[in-house]
Amino acid sequence: MKKAVFLFLAVVGAAVVYAGGFTLKSPDLSGQLSMEQVYNGFGCSGKNISPKLVWSNAPKGTKSFAVTVYDPDAPTGSGWWHWLVFNIPATVHSLPRGAGDPSAHLLPKGAVQSRTDFGKTGYGGACPPVGDKPHRYIFTVYALNVEKLPLKADSAPALVGYMLEKHAIAKASLISYYGR
Repeated sequence: MKKAVFLFLAVVGAAVVYAGGFTLKSPDLSGQLSMEQVYNGFGCSGKNISPKLVWSNAPKGTKSFAVTVYDPDAPTGSGWWHWLVFNIPATVHSLPRGAGDPSAHLLPKGAVQSRTDFGKTGYGGACPPVGDKPHRYIFTVYALNVEKLPLKADSAPALVGYMLEKHAIAKASLISYYGR
């Protein structure tokens, strides 16, 4: 009986901790990316629209946020960065659909979109090689311990990734797949 009660409390306790944790959601994403989130170029003909992202329950001490989209399955030896946005104010808890288009000006004031592995700023949708197994696209929001990262829009994606890991106090992710 004691074992059963302990197990029940452990499971319920874990559920409560998880429910209060930092989370990322999107009404635009499911397990499979749609043609809206697929790149338009490199042999792909999607709409290249970044999804709406909403996060909640950021940890105490969060001074800013960052958002990335990363494909660890890209055949590069180092993955592929599809979107990097940082210096999102701590008062912001979502990015609207299409925010990854630099010409749309939908990001909050002060936020910076940096260069992706496509060589330009803004959202670059999924575009895995033809015949590869479906790739994972990891959408991550980082809660950071600094208001501003000392980086510019032309910063290398790996440098941005390093600085995000260095200053992250929490992160939450969603994974979607795409293959062709």
